[in-house]
Amino acid sequence: MNKKEIERTKKIFYRGLLSIFLISTCSYFLFLDFWNNLYAEETSTSTSDVVVKPKPVMPELDKKDYDRRLKIMANGAATSSWPVKTEYPLPGAILPFNRVVSYYGNLYSKKMGALGEYAPDTMLMKLMTEVERWKTADPETPVVPALHYIATTAQSYPQKDNSYILRMPDSEIDKILEMAKRIDAIVFLDIQVGQSTIQKELPRLEKYLKLPNVHVGIDPEFSMKTGKKPGTIIGTMSATDVNFVSAYLSKIVQDNNLPPKILVVHRFTQGMLTKYKSIKTPPEVQIVIDMDGWGFQAKKIAAYNMIIQDEPVQFTGFKLFYKNDIKLKDSKMLTPTEVLKLKPRPMYIQYQ
Repeated sequence: MNKKEIERTKKIFYRGLLSIFLISTCSYFLFLDFWNNLYAEETSTSTSDVVVKPKPVMPELDKKDYDRRLKIMANGAATSSWPVKTEYPLPGAILPFNRVVSYYGNLYSKKMGALGEYAPDTMLMKLMTEVERWKTADPETPVVPALHYIATTAQSYPQKDNSYILRMPDSEIDKILEMAKRIDAIVFLDIQVGQSTIQKELPRLEKYLKLPNVHVGIDPEFSMKTGKKPGTIIGTMSATDVNFVSAYLSKIVQDNNLPPKILVVHRFTQGMLTKYKSIKTPPEVQIVIDMDGWGFQAKKIAAYNMIIQDEPVQFTGFKLFYKNDIKLKDSKMLTPTEVLKLKPRPMYIQYQ
């Protein structure tokens, strides 16, 4: 190849490179312009282009089955007050379609209940054993396991704010939520207000209450309205306190499109809960009055009949103590079959 041919080949080669460069550059800018326009169309703030994600739709409440189960729950109670006539709950209600069986306690103490007494694996296994016992005793009623965690605990000594309570850190509550996931359980956050108030303590837990599987328990025993130290006398709450919690939960349910919350109110004396007839039962909240006392069988049944059966609110609960119920000679813990003879039948069961 002579010199002229070499120069001519070089010119052709460089022209080709230039053409490729120009074509690539033009293609790049055309491609960029196309995606910019497309992105602008997709992110347009025009009202007509905004896609509103619909809220999840819950299945309708089976009112016929609800009424049927309430009648079964009443168990032929002598008083005409059972079942209590209230508004139908919102869709997704747990009660009376299911019975809740829970373990109660605090992770910082082995003496406050089974929830904190055992290592998590052992505790969950024991709870599920109890769940199976209740399924066997009442095959018609499904059982929902629950962890009932004392998130605010009464203390015998004052804190900096003179509240006589210890508030659990979020890290501990988070542990309970993780444990609950393992057995598909619901969670109750229990509040002992000491010398504080439920109006002050409940909002501290709001971020957890917005979760669909988190419910509430309140304990009048440790509500020291008289200024006494927790544990020195039995405390008290009124319908005003219960209605505050119920209204607070109702708003959370409405604002977050949640199924109804369960509110458990512990009680083993008449003085622990006053003006029960004024307690409201909105469709967003299902209220359980839980017979919280310990002792021999006849004593527990008599207390249930006097302060739970004879003062109806909506649903009832019954607490069983692994240790305290068997302290006296020849006493033993009631079995699921024996508890189911109560009128009405408790729909919430708690083991401590």
